[in-house]
Amino acid sequence: MRATAELRHRQILGLLRERPSLRVGDLAAELGVSAATARRDVEALAAAGLLDRVHGRVSRPRDDAAAPEAGPGADPPVVGMLLPVADYYYAEVIRGARAAAARAGVRLVLGISHYSPEADRVQLAALAESGAAGLLLTPSWPEGLPDAADERRILQLGLPAVLLERRAGPGTALAGLDRVCTAHNEGAGLAVRHLARLGRRRIGLLARSETPTARHLAGGYAAAMAALGLEPLVLDLPGPHARDATSDGQVVAEVRRAGLDAALVHTDEDALRLLQALHRHGLRVPDDLALVAYDDEVAALADVPLTAVAPPKRQLGETAVSLLLTRLGAPGGGAFGGACGEGGARRHLDLLPSLRVRVSCGDTPEPAGVPTPLREHVLS
Repeated sequence: MRATAELRHRQILGLLRERPSLRVGDLAAELGVSAATARRDVEALAAAGLLDRVHGRVSRPRDDAAAPEAGPGADPPVVGMLLPVADYYYAEVIRGARAAAARAGVRLVLGISHYSPEADRVQLAALAESGAAGLLLTPSWPEGLPDAADERRILQLGLPAVLLERRAGPGTALAGLDRVCTAHNEGAGLAVRHLARLGRRRIGLLARSETPTARHLAGGYAAAMAALGLEPLVLDLPGPHARDATSDGQVVAEVRRAGLDAALVHTDEDALRLLQALHRHGLRVPDDLALVAYDDEVAALADVPLTAVAPPKRQLGETAVSLLLTRLGAPGGGAFGGACGEGGARRHLDLLPSLRVRVSCGDTPEPAGVPTPLREHVLS
């Protein structure tokens, strides 16, 4: 079913390369599907920023208007992008990559794995066969780390690649690739220090240990707690398929047993769920427990708007494209010192997240619409 949807998505984007806009009804007829199916496909592509949808019509994204023409009869260069999903965290990453690709006159092609290692293999092969000159890779590695087979699969493609929100082990072959990641350890430290400044001392980390982000958060959290002379208190949250009212109650009971007065919770959805469970069990936020969410996708929409650590998602996509274009020696990579081609030094970049202060910690929220400045840390 997913493969069929992915094929339709490629067909839709192909039609929009030929025509600037289409009615959704005409799109359904061209694809030979129902209007409801066409609308679902359009909604998914619009959420990923790959097309614009207004009043029953779809069109190329506005950013595409800034893309230079490739020349008469010439096809634009192709950059392949492998991601686990096209929504939630990664929708904004895609928008950033798409905007940077459009400015450089590059065509961005997506492969979505739905967190399936088997789908990773299928999508990597498809992206290579699409004629991609290079790849942006966020594979579905368990806990974010590749095994030997994963390494071989990527290296055997023989294509320049940039790891995006994934890190390979030091000294491995994949560690020799360019990469751009959020400095999640710094984000955890940012949250801990903010809570400590507010007088909280029993600060817990609540996260699902199997996620690729969790180990980086755990490292940053432990370092910040040690630097402040505080005892680390880590609670492992159940996975999304194991969550129900009973498990939520158990998490609240563990929070009480540990005597927590504050917590950093990954992800936003887990933080919202915890907030609701705390209220059901008679605990108040922020009076009894201050909360900081990690991701800042829906944290502001909570009943008690949640302070959150916000990774620079759009900048991640833009930076990954620039890194890859630099590696390819193509226009658009000038942010990293101009074209360097295959022989240039590899770059590992960490982009620092920001803290968005709201109500859930008990301090004064930032004025609406005032962004926290983005800082970038470059690792040599």
